Amino acid sequence: MNKKLLIAGVLLATNLSQAADFEVSGYVGLEWREHFEEGQFNTNDTEQANRQVGLTAEPEMVWSLADGEHTIVFKPYARIDSEDDERTHADIRELSWMTYGDDWELTTGLSRVYWGVAESQHLVDIVNQTDFVEAPDGEDKLGQPMIKLSLIRDWGTVDSFILPGFRERTFPGEEGRFRTALPMDTDDAQYQAGEEDAHVDYAVRWSHTIEDYDIGLSWFNGTSRDALFSPARSNPTDIVPTKLTPFYAQINQLGLDLQATLDSWLWKFEAIYRSYDDSVKNSFDELGKLTQSDFGVEDFTAATGGFEYTFYGPFETIWDWGILAEYQYDSREDGSIAIGQNDFFVGSRIAFNDVASSEVLAGISQDLDSSDTRTLFVELATRLNEGLKFNVDVFLPMTGDDENLSYQFKQDDYVQISLNYYY
Repeated sequence: MNKKLLIAGVLLATNLSQAADFEVSGYVGLEWREHFEEGQFNTNDTEQANRQVGLTAEPEMVWSLADGEHTIVFKPYARIDSEDDERTHADIRELSWMTYGDDWELTTGLSRVYWGVAESQHLVDIVNQTDFVEAPDGEDKLGQPMIKLSLIRDWGTVDSFILPGFRERTFPGEEGRFRTALPMDTDDAQYQAGEEDAHVDYAVRWSHTIEDYDIGLSWFNGTSRDALFSPARSNPTDIVPTKLTPFYAQINQLGLDLQATLDSWLWKFEAIYRSYDDSVKNSFDELGKLTQSDFGVEDFTAATGGFEYTFYGPFETIWDWGILAEYQYDSREDGSIAIGQNDFFVGSRIAFNDVASSEVLAGISQDLDSSDTRTLFVELATRLNEGLKFNVDVFLPMTGDDENLSYQFKQDDYVQISLNYYY
């Protein structure tokens, strides 16, 4: 699908660049990532990378036609990684056409949308698939085929989505980091839906601002963006499972996101309820009995809530200094199948408000059920000149609990330096 879309995008650029207002922007980047520890799953045949060097590019081309009544966006993305073949990949983040009227807006093609308000995790953000090979925080998303109609009314905005086609989640290869103990067989993904990745999903979201409060209610029906995993054997002669196979179930999900802006306080809350078909729950229950494992396929509720308080100009500076705190809950209450089931996050954000737009965000998530399980991160960004941006990212997962889901990542801590040129 990506090759066809790329060809279509090139033809689109050729035909329209002379016929409409045209803008091009984007960036190219160089990235260096150093891991502090040896890979946890090194074998005689496979050695996980200790150092990864990458090249990235994300151009964006925008055509505006008929005095802005029609807009076409083409935004491809590509990464070359020195060690992990699965991390070397390309994607069409956006290839969409948008038009609008007085109280409506229509978008068709590949696009990305974001739902949610929380800092530490994004529960309600379900439309786009996670591009997991990019980073373990799940912030990066793949482009999703969609038809999106937005109706703008006095009582709120209703966004309706038809989502024809599913994007599988990306996973690291055997030489990559943040992989599972058993390697992931992405070539043999399984689906509950008979149409597999051609299944059509649906979503609706209502959003509205009432004085100081922003509220969103959402519903999604279709193929889950989170994969379930079933152990499998690479060969019939294997005695024990040697790989994991992703399984994408059909789900219904209800979501709520709420944000209140009260002076220097920013209060945030997200919650979801997700349900599976009984056939999926029964199948994984039987698989769990055979493998003596708990796959945790059950209907569940999850929530994240907290605040960000900002000090403006503290200590006689021009900085904005924010303090963040959030609590994460998951009704499954099992750290082996859910991250954030009973966790507390605290962090700090500083915007230095200087010419270089320097800022730093740091935080820690602590598992309240496992005292030695926590994740620390630091994100630093500054501009070296008008077009050159310098980033430093530190990610430190820590745990000694071998029953915790994050145990498989405990030796994947890293520091990453990025240099991006924007044009």
